[in-house]
Amino acid sequence: MAIILFDDNAHQSLLPLTYTRPVADLRIGILTIAEKWAKYLNADYSFQTQAYLQAKFKLKIGVDDLYINGAVCPDEALLEAISGLKTGDALKQGDFLIAARAPIDSDFSSVINHDPFFISLKHPEDIFSKNDIELRKDFRLLTKGRTSATISSTNTILGTDFFAEDSATAECSTFNTTNGPIYLGENTSVWEGTHIRGSFALCNNSQIKMGAKIYGGTTIGPFCRVGGEISNSVIWGYSSKGHEGYLGNSVLGEWCNIGADSNNSNLKNNYAEVKLWDYTTQRFRKTGLQFCGLIMADHAKCGINTMFNTGTVVGVSANVFGAGYPRNFIPDFAWGGAQGFETYSLKKMFETEMLVYPRREDRVFDEVEQEIVRAIFELTAPYRGVF
Repeated sequence: MAIILFDDNAHQSLLPLTYTRPVADLRIGILTIAEKWAKYLNADYSFQTQAYLQAKFKLKIGVDDLYINGAVCPDEALLEAISGLKTGDALKQGDFLIAARAPIDSDFSSVINHDPFFISLKHPEDIFSKNDIELRKDFRLLTKGRTSATISSTNTILGTDFFAEDSATAECSTFNTTNGPIYLGENTSVWEGTHIRGSFALCNNSQIKMGAKIYGGTTIGPFCRVGGEISNSVIWGYSSKGHEGYLGNSVLGEWCNIGADSNNSNLKNNYAEVKLWDYTTQRFRKTGLQFCGLIMADHAKCGINTMFNTGTVVGVSANVFGAGYPRNFIPDFAWGGAQGFETYSLKKMFETEMLVYPRREDRVFDEVEQEIVRAIFELTAPYRGVF
């Protein structure tokens, strides 16, 4: 039996973060949702997602596959309920399909209702607001029955929920786990003078630069380099925030770059509820949150001293620069800033990514990646009509 992680309406409500990936490829906690299910169930997985993504995120249909909603994060109650499903059964909460032992367009032989609360993603802000919960769960999953590697005696560790993989290194830094666990992945490096409060995860092959200050609920994905001040934020991977500046209550996708001394606001001056641009309604949506910062999709970048307003959404491959505060919604493939935007052409974007990809693990911006970007460029054309 293999796992097939399917997209539902969340693929639309999580835009622009899901333009470049299936929902289950979102990172929350330490692992992506797909990686969580694979580790819990000890099974291979594939994706049932949008047609233009399927060449990269393969679908592999076998016999008696287990279909799981890609927006759902596993927990013990869900694992127990899913393990009891027989061929043809579906697991739902109300009208929400959680999992099935049959293709999701089937007439299920039996529908089982699941009452307990579980975490699923619906909107981009769910990723940072629920990250602390998932980070603690992933920490237990990854470290159960294992012993942390010993790191340099130049460091100070407060509390006991600290785990470093064998190839992790750190010097002259403080790790405070009294409010949450801290995890350092393989080939990670924490440079001198860094202060970290849990919960926190530094995923494989990432670095934290000297003097960084990092607060709880934060995940730095693989192949990243970060510095400055970061709080309750998730950076997925292959991205850089290498300099001073504040990032809080935010989500950064892959292949993003934050310029030196750039900051985001995460609290309005009047302390009012924050609204975020919603691609499904094409208007700003109430989040119910008082603290909400920057949502930045894959391949987006900003220049030095960029100032992002509270609740700013930056689309795929947007390039933001210049003085002043840019608008709260910066469309995909926008080029400019507070003084105005024009379209960032595919030709220029491709030229940049051809240089960016080899900087991380010798990755290649190949034809599959290019076709995905071309599809997104067409899908997002209506939003650039506001230029």
